[in-house]
Amino acid sequence: MSRLSAGNADPALEWPGSMPRHVAIIMDGNGRWAKRRMLPRSAGHSQGVEAVRRAVSAALEFGIEYLTLYSFSSENWNRPKQEVGYLLDLLRRFANRDVAQLHAQGVRIRIIGERLSLAPDIVSLIEHSENLTRNNSALTLVVAFNYGARDELTRAVQAIARQIGDGTLNPRDVTPAMIEQHLDTRGIPDPDLVIRTSGEQRLSNFLLWQSAYSEFVFIDQAWPDFDRELFAAALRQFMARDRRFGGLAAPVS
Repeated sequence: MSRLSAGNADPALEWPGSMPRHVAIIMDGNGRWAKRRMLPRSAGHSQGVEAVRRAVSAALEFGIEYLTLYSFSSENWNRPKQEVGYLLDLLRRFANRDVAQLHAQGVRIRIIGERLSLAPDIVSLIEHSENLTRNNSALTLVVAFNYGARDELTRAVQAIARQIGDGTLNPRDVTPAMIEQHLDTRGIPDPDLVIRTSGEQRLSNFLLWQSAYSEFVFIDQAWPDFDRELFAAALRQFMARDRRFGGLAAPVS
């Protein structure tokens, strides 16, 4: 794990190693960004949307296949009602304004997270975004909305338990691969790199199963300040790592 600051960001396109296939980002610090500027928290969230656009543009430029963004956790419902309402309105505006452009750029959209408790209009926007873009292949943008990893794992275990209960599944046949097929991220490769902004160094209930062998980079800047240069610097940190997945490093010849 390591930290980055603007001082060591390098936007150059001559990469020192292989690009990660899947990058996941915990977009943290909107509220603190606004507070430091004596602005309402909503201003931070609004600027955070601009950072999302920059991140997607950079991912397309860098040739990343999957970009996952932690946009709204299952715990975020505990925030003040006004703030939650504003975040939901941002999602609606994003779906109504950005999805068409993303579709034109060849971006496929996947939304992960629990949907049964969401308002019907939100579910409709989610389904429309996924259906419209499902055949695109330039980049898969995975948006974690109303998502919590413990909730995801609980729902997966419940689904498997129902199969065992009705006699269609033997407990001895439960494997990690089977569990993965019951997760929200089924069909999506595990993230190679997890980035978190705003200096915090924790997962905050994000992709707990999927991040078992991910590399982590922590960035001091708040999410609204995230840009192409900081993204490039995080990728360079990733490329400098020796990924062993529990094994030994390859011998030097």
